[in-house]
Amino acid sequence: MIVITGATGHLGNVLVRKLVNMNKKVRALIIPGEDIVSLEGLEVEKVDGDVCVPDSLRKAFEGAEIVYHCAGIISILPGQQKQLYQVNVLGTRNVVNMCLETKVKRLVYTSSIHALSEPAPGIVIDESREFNPENVLGEYSKSKTLGTLEVIKGIEKGLDAVILCPSGIIGPHDYRVSEMGKLIVDFVKGKVKAYVDGAYDFVDVRDVAEGLILACEKGKKGECYILSGQQISVRQLLKFLEEISGVKVPSFKILHQVARAAGFFNVLYCNLMKIKPLFTPFSIDVLASNSLVSCQKAQDELGYSPRSIYESIKETVQWFKQKGIV
Repeated sequence: MIVITGATGHLGNVLVRKLVNMNKKVRALIIPGEDIVSLEGLEVEKVDGDVCVPDSLRKAFEGAEIVYHCAGIISILPGQQKQLYQVNVLGTRNVVNMCLETKVKRLVYTSSIHALSEPAPGIVIDESREFNPENVLGEYSKSKTLGTLEVIKGIEKGLDAVILCPSGIIGPHDYRVSEMGKLIVDFVKGKVKAYVDGAYDFVDVRDVAEGLILACEKGKKGECYILSGQQISVRQLLKFLEEISGVKVPSFKILHQVARAAGFFNVLYCNLMKIKPLFTPFSIDVLASNSLVSCQKAQDELGYSPRSIYESIKETVQWFKQKGIV
C-alpha cells in the first residue's frame, strides 16, 4: 500500500494518476471537507486525516510500505509564518514520527529548491548546498528548510527516506490554479499588461511525479535529489505563451525596484478584494535570485529526464481550455 499526503494538490493528484496507472494500491490522505474534484474517477482509497493532527495519520499509515509526503503550503504572501510553520514543519515532523511508529519502509519527501541555501549569482545550485534556514529567501523557503531538517532527524533515527527538491512546478491537472497557473490563465485572458524582468527554473508537474517514483525505486537512503527543468526568462516565457495562445506579450517592462515596492500595495489591495495576487515582494525577489539549477545527480542516479518547458506550457494551456478555466 502506498500513502500520499497532499493527494488532492497539483503534484499530489498527478502522482496518484501515475501510480494508479501502474496498478499500484494508493491511499490518499484527505483533510475532512477538502475538495476532491482532482481525484474524481481515480481508483484510490480515501482516508480522512491531517498532517497537523498526529493521531489522524495512524489509520492512513498503518499497513503502508511507502509514504509520499507531498502535503504542504506554497505561499508567496507575507504574514503566513504561523501557518507555514504548522504545516510545512510540524506537519512534516508528524509524518516522520508516524512513519517510524508504523514502520513504513520508505518515506519520499517533497521539499523545495528554495530549501537549499542559495549561492552567489553564477554558481550552480546542486545537492552540495546545505539546508540552513538562516541562508534562504523568505518565510516559505525557511519553512521548507526546517521541514527537510525534520526528515533528516528521522533518517538519523533509522527512517529510510529520500528528499526531493523540485524547482517551480507547472503543468496540467492544476485544479486549484497555482501561482504560475494563475499567470498563464491571466495571460491567455489578456489580463497581463506588463512584466518584470528576471528568470526562474520551471519543471513539469508530471516530470516531478515521475522523479518521485524513480527516487522511491532507486534513490539512496538519506540522499537529496534536485528535480529541475529549464531556466527561462520571464520575457521568453511570455513569448512562448504568445506563440501558443495568440495573445501579444505586453511591451511595458517594470523595473525590479518599482515592482517590488508595488508588490506591497498589490498584496493590500488583493486582500481587500479577496483575490489571489499575481505578484508579491517575495515573488519579485525570486525572479531576481539565482535560478541556475542542476538536476544532473537525479539524471545520473535515478534516470530522471525532464521534458521541454515549451511542451509543458503548451499542454498546460490546452488543459486549462479543456476545463473551461480559459
